[in-house]
Amino acid sequence: MKVSVALAAYNGEKYIKEQLDSILSQLRIDDEVVVSDDNPSGGTKAVLDSINDLRIKYVEGPGKGVIMNFENAIKHTTGDVIFLSDQDDIWLPGKVIAVCEEIKSGALCVLHDAKVTDENLNVIEESFFKVNGSDKGYWKNIKKNSYMGCCMAFDAKMKEYILPFPKNLPMHDQWIGLKAEKNGEVSFIDTPYLLYRRNSDSLTGNPTSLSQKIKWRISILKDTII
Repeated sequence: MKVSVALAAYNGEKYIKEQLDSILSQLRIDDEVVVSDDNPSGGTKAVLDSINDLRIKYVEGPGKGVIMNFENAIKHTTGDVIFLSDQDDIWLPGKVIAVCEEIKSGALCVLHDAKVTDENLNVIEESFFKVNGSDKGYWKNIKKNSYMGCCMAFDAKMKEYILPFPKNLPMHDQWIGLKAEKNGEVSFIDTPYLLYRRNSDSLTGNPTSLSQKIKWRISILKDTII
């Protein structure tokens, strides 16, 4: 079972080496990390070149924001299982093995817990699941999303359900999770297999109004029903 990691980068040079070290240590020689760089003129590629690992596949991003950058990374994957990755977290030992076992057992999509940390990896919350109220269920995740991309992986057959991403998609990870809920089994692992770094450089959206949130939910509901 070949593993692909779809990593969306944008000016990722500060933390991406630490992130990749934690990923590559869990991968086999035939696995891959596809890094889609949405700012090729930045410093990300130089860091990747310094690592000099043939499992890292560099592609230029579309320059249209984080959601389309993830779509681009996913499109370039060739593995049987696709993990999503941000550029500034830390994968904890056992993540790849545990997730792949769930995929082998029939799950289309797997979500595991994470420890929330500050910029220096000091743990703020022991369980993202507990803080967020994460759980399975299509309607539950229409109302409030549990699917955090950095904690997600899915069977490559999901590509036929999720690609191309719909226009004006508010969240790619929620889209993938909901399509998995509609088309097969999802699995939640309570073990935290990630240090989820919250830092000042994280890409976050502008505050959204209640009406905008309602419009997004109606839109994603329509898209996932198809």
